[in-house]
Amino acid sequence: MLVKEYRICMPLTTEEYRVGQLYTISKHSHQESEKGEGVEVVKNEPHEDPVHGPGQFTEKRVHLSSKLPSWARAVTPRIFYITEKAWNYYPYTITADSHSLQCSFLPKFSIYIETKYEDNCGDSENIFHSDKILGDHEVSFLDIAFDEIPERYYRSLEDPRFFSSAKTGRGPLREGWRQHTKPIMCSYKLVSVKFEVWGLQTRVEQFVHKVIRDILLIGHRQAFAWVDEWCGMTMEEVRRYEQETQEATNELIGLVAPSISVSEVGQPTATHSAPASAPSPPLSAEAPEFLAPPKTRPRKKSAPETLTLPALRERAGAE
Repeated sequence: MLVKEYRICMPLTTEEYRVGQLYTISKHSHQESEKGEGVEVVKNEPHEDPVHGPGQFTEKRVHLSSKLPSWARAVTPRIFYITEKAWNYYPYTITADSHSLQCSFLPKFSIYIETKYEDNCGDSENIFHSDKILGDHEVSFLDIAFDEIPERYYRSLEDPRFFSSAKTGRGPLREGWRQHTKPIMCSYKLVSVKFEVWGLQTRVEQFVHKVIRDILLIGHRQAFAWVDEWCGMTMEEVRRYEQETQEATNELIGLVAPSISVSEVGQPTATHSAPASAPSPPLSAEAPEFLAPPKTRPRKKSAPETLTLPALRERAGAE
């Protein structure tokens, strides 16, 4: 198991990001979905934990079949998805079940994510106090403005070095912005990746961490770049947006399912024995390199683009 801690600062408050996170996840999931592919929301409902109090439980399936490269499609089922079960007790969110994020056909692979949000510049040490982590783990600061993301995911309108918010007046972000920007918050994420296959464990775990790093950067960049869209929304409004967007996304990917009930925490509708966890950054927040769709290949010119039934008859008569 490979464990790393990521710290991602934002020019927001934790209270603002509570709305921005929900909005960004919903919008991005919808943008990245199409027929047969995307993020299917199975459950989204209030949940009460005896230790952490009221929260929100979500279960999602990220359908990825056609985005796998040809070599992977040859050894995976036709229907391939990743299941994400999450319990969000914002701003304190944890995952205690190592199978909360798991492939549908690969039981020896799992991702464990524990998240905390604080109003500071990422200077809280040993924030997790986790007995499950043995020894030291790597701590990486991710800079949403100046750390590179894969070129094909770059959008100039989402670049914090150039974006300026009309509503908040924040941005663009300059070198050293974490030391002087107010307000500022930090997402602390403790990520454990486990792939128990001899001979491949180290390589796969390191690769998955690289993918997660890119996803975290892209998701947080978008949350800031879209701030003028969600700034000022109440929790009731963003929950309503979340419900409408999730239903539209399920319909878009061709899944006919009952209407999703998305509501702010009240009386819990179900009791889950699993410990709480936070929704990790959506895996749909830009597909990683190895999930890129194959390049479009031009049709062969030796055959016509279409061949109608009369054309077939004429050909048969000529023969």
